[in-house]
Amino acid sequence: MQTRRITQLLLVVAASSLLGACSNFPSRQPPIWVFPDMKRQDKYKPQMHSDFFADGRASRRPVAGTLSQEMYRADESLATGVAAGNTYLARNPLPLTKENLLHGQVKFNTYCSPCHDRTGSGRGVVPSKATWVPGNLHDDRIVNMVDGEIYHVLSNGRRSMPGYRFQISEQDRWAIVAYVRALQRSWRGTMTDVPADSQAKVR
Repeated sequence: MQTRRITQLLLVVAASSLLGACSNFPSRQPPIWVFPDMKRQDKYKPQMHSDFFADGRASRRPVAGTLSQEMYRADESLATGVAAGNTYLARNPLPLTKENLLHGQVKFNTYCSPCHDRTGSGRGVVPSKATWVPGNLHDDRIVNMVDGEIYHVLSNGRRSMPGYRFQISEQDRWAIVAYVRALQRSWRGTMTDVPADSQAKVR
């Protein structure tokens, strides 16, 4: 009987010691990792010191002559809408075809119409629930923008408008620009823009 009590007491002491070792109280003593389970990882963080390299820097320069794959663009102006000399591209590099316009319409209705509505007037569903009003794509200010500037705003945003470069591919953004131009043309069109043999069909 006495032996059993002593054994139980020793088990309680051992359990208490183990539980005490797992406390969350700060300690100056480094923990003993029996099973680290990836909780401790030897690695360098940015701007840390390194004894391995001669200059003592953990952060290394890229290998000379290399370029990050994420940053590489075969045609920089096509990707950014900005040509050499920091000027916006004047014309849309995407061919103006029926297929591209229809594709631009689909993408415009998906990403742009919630704010600008399907006509581009800026009276979509989102601003009806908010205190700010998106730009009217038919205003002279936007109509007078070159294609590259509209693409740049669509990609990176401006003021309260967010950028969509991560949601919409480059080609799709240019297709949207083409469709915006079609919307502007239809909004500002006059009877003189209609071919003479088709004017009788217009009401």
